Amino acid sequence: MPGFADIIGHEQIIEHLRSAIKMNKVSHAYILNGAERSGKMMLAEAFAMALQCEAHGTEGCMECRSCRQAMGRNHPDIIYVTHDKPNTISVDDVRRQLNDTVDVKPYSESSRYKIYIVDEAEKMNEQAQNALLKTIEEPPAYVVILLLTTNGEAFLQTIRSRCVMLNLKAVADDKIHRMLMQRYQIVDYKADVCVAFAQGNVGRAIALAASGEFNELKDHMVKLVRRTGEVKEIQEFQAPDDFFDLMLMWYRDVLLCKASQGQGKLIFQDQAHEIQRQAGNCSYGGLEKILAAIEKTRRRFRANVNQEMSMELLLLTIKENIK
Repeated sequence: MPGFADIIGHEQIIEHLRSAIKMNKVSHAYILNGAERSGKMMLAEAFAMALQCEAHGTEGCMECRSCRQAMGRNHPDIIYVTHDKPNTISVDDVRRQLNDTVDVKPYSESSRYKIYIVDEAEKMNEQAQNALLKTIEEPPAYVVILLLTTNGEAFLQTIRSRCVMLNLKAVADDKIHRMLMQRYQIVDYKADVCVAFAQGNVGRAIALAASGEFNELKDHMVKLVRRTGEVKEIQEFQAPDDFFDLMLMWYRDVLLCKASQGQGKLIFQDQAHEIQRQAGNCSYGGLEKILAAIEKTRRRFRANVNQEMSMELLLLTIKENIK
């Protein structure tokens, strides 16, 4: 479990949470709103560890018994609310794991708070939200509830109005790039692709860098646009949408190379020679047709239109417009 100092980006949220601890103005309920893998759980756990730390600072010391328990996810006063049904957090889940236990004071003598972390909180149905509302309206002084969600608008207005809403923003590309290279030893040109694809999402960038399927998908796309590989059925991959995003990134590089006469910053740096060759053998109008054809093929895949034929038509459009 990382502390605040280990988190990449989200400086404003971290400063807000640290200030709340320092000024002793911790709210009883927070909503951490952000995309999947954007860092919500890392922020929630770092905040929870800092709140319970026996050193009473604004950052977990990582050494006291409370911090060690928090890092091992076995702190008795940091409760993770779970749910059995994959798509629903029911009223029974909320009552059994939260409402029925809030009046029990913290177990540990060193604990100042009893913290509930509710991941995927947007999955609470209306009955579950109404049950939670009763606790949020009149919580014991020691209770802190952290709702982690990909959709802050999924909650009842009465819940939103009683919570501090913290919206996670995209992290700067250079910070993610540096992190991938320094922490994960990802080579520069691979880090470029992961960063461009992640669009400011640190967790997604890390997952892409470690994903064998993503690397296979990227390599297959490169072979196709270089016309050195055979057409493989894209539906074999779990994320065909990613394939078309990679293709769009490739032709973005071709367009940039053409417009900047080879001086622009390419995403596919390791393919610079081929990208320069293609840029010199196509027109702006031809690139526009290719980009439109990629989006059209994506729509056909989503609609389950003959996928093999759709790919053949896309490759034909590419061949007609790049010599």
